[in-house]
Amino acid sequence: MIKAENLVKQFGSSRAVSNISFQVKEGENLILLGTSGCGKTTTLRMINRLIEPDSGSIFLNGVDIRTQQPEILRRGIGYVLQNHGLFPHYTVAENIAIVPRLLKWDTETIRKRADELFDKLKLDAALKDKYPTALSGGQQQRVGLARSLMVNPPVLLMDEPFGALDNLTRINIRKEFRMLDELVKKTIIMVTHDVQEAFEMGDRICLMDKGEIQQIGTPEELLFHPANDFVSDFLNEQRLQLEFKSVLLKEVLPEVEEDLSVWDKMEALLQNKNSQSDEVTLDQLMGAFSRFKKQNNG
Repeated sequence: MIKAENLVKQFGSSRAVSNISFQVKEGENLILLGTSGCGKTTTLRMINRLIEPDSGSIFLNGVDIRTQQPEILRRGIGYVLQNHGLFPHYTVAENIAIVPRLLKWDTETIRKRADELFDKLKLDAALKDKYPTALSGGQQQRVGLARSLMVNPPVLLMDEPFGALDNLTRINIRKEFRMLDELVKKTIIMVTHDVQEAFEMGDRICLMDKGEIQQIGTPEELLFHPANDFVSDFLNEQRLQLEFKSVLLKEVLPEVEEDLSVWDKMEALLQNKNSQSDEVTLDQLMGAFSRFKKQNNG
């Protein structure tokens, strides 16, 4: 679906992106993770030609994106910003209608699509006549996502989409986004510096440092098979919690037929600690998880 080959971007004497290559499959969610200044946002912005690479190529469905006019390319790619990117002098309804109007959609089609997304994103229809400053941070972020999804683009780029929200709101919205059917079949590249967020949201993670890719892999691959010391050290502070969240219950206890992570099962057991109905105890779960770790750490 998306293929980047040997991308290089220099700003003055500083090389922001240094000869990186990666692929994103259709329907996959790839997270660009790393500290500030590692090149992840520059990489994202090159995909929709907000920044042009100094060298290298990007292909969308096998077609070099440089063969399209940037404004045409962007109409087929949803883009969600950290600070929602809403125009303050437009109402919510006017904000989300921008791209459909450029594509000559009629008013009734725009209204029906907006109503559909408002329902899915748990937004009150009364907000359509308000201006962005009248909305809470969570509402603004949902409206920003609605705008990016209006024309149902196959590709969605997200640049620190939850970074401006408080902790509790960010956690709740992440859960909602993961369950949103509008996102299930989309190819998504998301930038974040939040490790927990990356491991919750990503099918694969591209960990970057100083403009270079240190490792691309599933959350489990980064945790249990780090490519180098940087990857291992980067995850060390939150390693145990990340392991609990990344490992599925069926991987450590194949006989338990629940589609949960070890972390989710732990929470369920702790909340129902007096229940006799569970087929597994917390001690059994921890023992199975320890054995799984030994096997996977060689």
